[in-house]
Amino acid sequence: ALHNAGLRAAYYDWVAAVEKVPQAEALPDPRLSYAYYFQEVETRVGAQRHRVGLGQMFPWIGKRALRGDVAAATAEQRREHFEAVRLGVLYRVIDAYAEYYYLARSIEITRENIDLLDYWERLAQAKYRVATGGHPDVIKVQVELGKLADRLRTLEELRGPLVERLNSALNRQAVTSLPWPTELNQPKASIDALALAERLGRTSPELRALDAAIEREERAIALAKKEYFPDITVDLQWIETAERSVADLSDNGKDPLIGAVSVNLPVWWEKYGAGVREAEARRQAARERRQDRENDLGRRLALALYKFADAERKVDLYGNGLVPKAKESLAATFTAYESGEADFLDVLDAQRVLLDFRLSYERALSDHEQRLAESEMLVGHSLRAVPDGSRPASQEVQR
Repeated sequence: ALHNAGLRAAYYDWVAAVEKVPQAEALPDPRLSYAYYFQEVETRVGAQRHRVGLGQMFPWIGKRALRGDVAAATAEQRREHFEAVRLGVLYRVIDAYAEYYYLARSIEITRENIDLLDYWERLAQAKYRVATGGHPDVIKVQVELGKLADRLRTLEELRGPLVERLNSALNRQAVTSLPWPTELNQPKASIDALALAERLGRTSPELRALDAAIEREERAIALAKKEYFPDITVDLQWIETAERSVADLSDNGKDPLIGAVSVNLPVWWEKYGAGVREAEARRQAARERRQDRENDLGRRLALALYKFADAERKVDLYGNGLVPKAKESLAATFTAYESGEADFLDVLDAQRVLLDFRLSYERALSDHEQRLAESEMLVGHSLRAVPDGSRPASQEVQR
C-alpha cells in the first residue's frame, strides 16, 4: 500500500479534492480598477484626472455554501475511491501471492513425482533385464516421465510472469527476484452470504463513492436553481481632483469618494432552466450508474462466495479424504505389482490420480485465499474472524 503508484495517485486525487472545498466557498477576488482621463474633466472644484476603484462581488445567499457542498461531496467520492483502490491493491497482491504459492507447490509436487517415476523406471528396466517384466512397462513409465518433464518446464517458465505480476503491484522493478512462498495461511472466516449481500450497499467503497456522486449532483441541482437570483457587487471609487487657482473656493481640489452597488440581471431564464435540467440529468445518470454497479458487485460477490465455499469444501475433501486414500491406493497397487498381481499401468494410473489429487488440493487452498480476498475487496472490510498463522493438519500431512 505504501509503494503502489496507483494507490498513491488515488490518495493525491483525494488530497486535491479536499483542497477544492475552501476554494469553492471563498468569495471571488476583489477587482481593483484604474482610469486615466485623457481629457481632464473640469468641475467647479477642479479638474478630474485619475479614478481608482475597488469592487467586491458577493454571490447570492446560499451559493457559496452550495459550491462548498458540491466540492465536499467530490472530496468524499475521492476518499471512497481511494479506499476502493487500496482494497483492490490488497486483493491483487494476495491473488498474485496465492497463485505464486500454487506454482511453487505444483513444481515441488511435480519434481517429487518425477523422482518417483525415475525410481520406477529403473525398477521396470531391472525387471525387464531379468525377464520378470515387459518392455512396454519401461515405455509407459518413460512416456509419463516425458509428460511430467514437459509440465515441469512449463511451470518453471511461469515463475517469471508471476514474479513480475507481484512486483508490479509492489511498485518494484520487474526483474527483482522473489523467494518461493513456503506457506499459505488458512484463516478462519466469518461469512454470512445473505447478510453480506444486504449490507453491500453500505459497506462497499465503490458504492459509497457513487452515493457521494449522487449527493454532489443533488447539491448541483440546488446550485443551478440559485442562478435565477442575482449576484451583488459593491464598489468604492476615488477620483483625484486638481486644485483650481481660485481663491476661497469651497471644497477646492477635494477628491470625491463614491460608493456604488450593482447587480447582474438574470434575464436569460431558458439558460438557467437548461442548467437545472442538466444537473437533474446528471443526478439520474449517477443513480442509474450506482444501481448498475450494485447489481454487478452483487453478482460478483455471490460468485466469489460460492467459489470460496466450494474451495473450502475441496480443501477438506482432498486434504482429509481423497489424497490420503489415493496414497493408500498407490501403495497397495505398487505392492500388488511387485507380487505380480497388478499391471504396471495400474501403478501409473494410481500415481497419476495421486498427482492430480495433490495438485487439486493445493489449487483449492489457493482458490480459498483468493476468493476470500476478492470477497473482502467487494464488501469493503475484512471477513477474517481469527488470524491463524498455522496450516491445517491435512496440509501438514501433505508437506
